Amino acid sequence: MAIAPLIISASRSTDIPAFYGDWFASRLASGYAVWKNPFNGDPVYVSFARVRVFAFWSKNPSPFFPVLDEVERQGYGYFFLFTLNDYENEGLEPGIPPLEERITTFIRLAGRTPPGRMVWRFDPILLSDTLTVEDLVERIRFIGDRIHEFTRGLVISFVDITKYRRVQRNLAAAGCHGLRECTDEEVTALAEELSLLSTRWGIPITACGERRDLTDYGIARGQCIGYDLIASEFSHDSVLMQYFTTPHQKTPGDTGIRKEPSRYFKDPGQRGACGCIVSKDIGQYTTCPHGCRYCYANSSAVMASRNYQSYCSDAERGIFHASIL
Repeated sequence: MAIAPLIISASRSTDIPAFYGDWFASRLASGYAVWKNPFNGDPVYVSFARVRVFAFWSKNPSPFFPVLDEVERQGYGYFFLFTLNDYENEGLEPGIPPLEERITTFIRLAGRTPPGRMVWRFDPILLSDTLTVEDLVERIRFIGDRIHEFTRGLVISFVDITKYRRVQRNLAAAGCHGLRECTDEEVTALAEELSLLSTRWGIPITACGERRDLTDYGIARGQCIGYDLIASEFSHDSVLMQYFTTPHQKTPGDTGIRKEPSRYFKDPGQRGACGCIVSKDIGQYTTCPHGCRYCYANSSAVMASRNYQSYCSDAERGIFHASIL
């Protein structure tokens, strides 16, 4: 199977900017990548021939800066979904740089792209016997006070522990006991505080994949790879804009823009509550060695580390496969 998408996600399932920049550069040079279906292993050939925008997801894009030079040279559009959490005291993200270094990276990256193309994610939001709503609010406030002028907004996401057995296994394997999801009352308390921070910073806050209605607190449903972002930041791209219009105008002066484009172009591969528009991910599960204790994308931290070492062994010899592994 082969496809040629307009938008490529790189990636929800692993941190390509942090660990697989050389692989991504090799795929740019080749003009395609292969994505392996995680359920049956079938390959899907993803051509870059029609790509207009790359959506980069990362917790540490610093190693990716040289690759961005080539992305820009070839004329591709891009934006970043930068997950910037603070769980240092809990040790939940052992493989990422210290908070101060990540804040510096965020600001450096924002220096080469407009604020509208820098999306800050605090994901996931979780609590424990010692980590309270008040603690989280203070940590989010600290980060936001430093970076709010460099971003188009904050996207939050609440952890799903009971829903995903993989998350439960990873937490248990890491010896992380006492971590839990927010109660409805705690969600309300957090939303009230975040509403104040949104006003303080002058940026919107949205909730990713959240079925609870938080609009009373000014928190809309999130769209990480969102129509609004694409339409506002890449309005100069006639190919993209044509894609988001109807084939035929019905009345004089009708622009043909879909009345609810985010719903019409919703990505069918994402959860029902997800507001993202269609894109094609080129990552691979169980390849991210960040070792985040709450991870849903790794079957195990040990296996992810082994897979990464296998990749590094090939990369040292100049071998890059069409897929990450």
